[in-house]
Amino acid sequence: MWTSLRPEKYGITVMRVRDYSPYAVAEYAVGLMLTLNRHLHKAYNRVRDGNFLLDGLLGFDMHGKTVGIVGTGKIGQALARILHGMGCHLLGYDTVANPACQELGVAYVPLEELLAKSQIVSLHVPLLPETRHLMNAERFALMPNGAMLINTSRGPLIDTTALIAALKSRHLGAVGLDVYEEEAELYFKDHCDDIICDDSFERLLTFPNVIITGHQAFFTSEALTTIARTTIQNLDDYSDGKDNPNCVRSKG
Repeated sequence: MWTSLRPEKYGITVMRVRDYSPYAVAEYAVGLMLTLNRHLHKAYNRVRDGNFLLDGLLGFDMHGKTVGIVGTGKIGQALARILHGMGCHLLGYDTVANPACQELGVAYVPLEELLAKSQIVSLHVPLLPETRHLMNAERFALMPNGAMLINTSRGPLIDTTALIAALKSRHLGAVGLDVYEEEAELYFKDHCDDIICDDSFERLLTFPNVIITGHQAFFTSEALTTIARTTIQNLDDYSDGKDNPNCVRSKG
């Protein structure tokens, strides 16, 4: 981890902005679920072409479905609250149970059980050495046929090669990605006149049951305001020599 560099050893103070968009990301995850389930992206394009047929647009009620939330911090908690209101059965997986999620009816189970029992799985864990490729071929195989996977967290949580294989075999029913394993060379840039050489990314775009967006789940006016205000507060506290909970210190 970068904190192993011990910035304080060199007289450098590092502060972060945390918890700035839990609602934005949770709402976006639900948006991906609904878009994939009800085929809104396809319906939008059809109607613009004058096609009002309903063929291929059949979805399912979210009410009564089991959704697995992998990572139940602030974003996972916000997602649980939304899905609870929609009448979903909720399973959770995390290293520590969140009492607020338990109050919403989230049942904590091992990851393998969550994957096996959930029609929809949404990822909300940080990227750590132990979570890299959390979703691999072995874990995809545990999911029910036709299950949906949503990732609005970090791209490398998913083994892209294994994901493509699970889609090609039709084991996964739908995938919504706001992040991508190798997004650093792609995202936040305009490639309209470029040749994209990432063959795995291009392959994912060919699947009709996959939606990919460019890391925009956090992107709301409220989140940007929070980022700006917290950054200014961090600077003020540093200038005034005040303690600040956003100050990052290396372990050990």
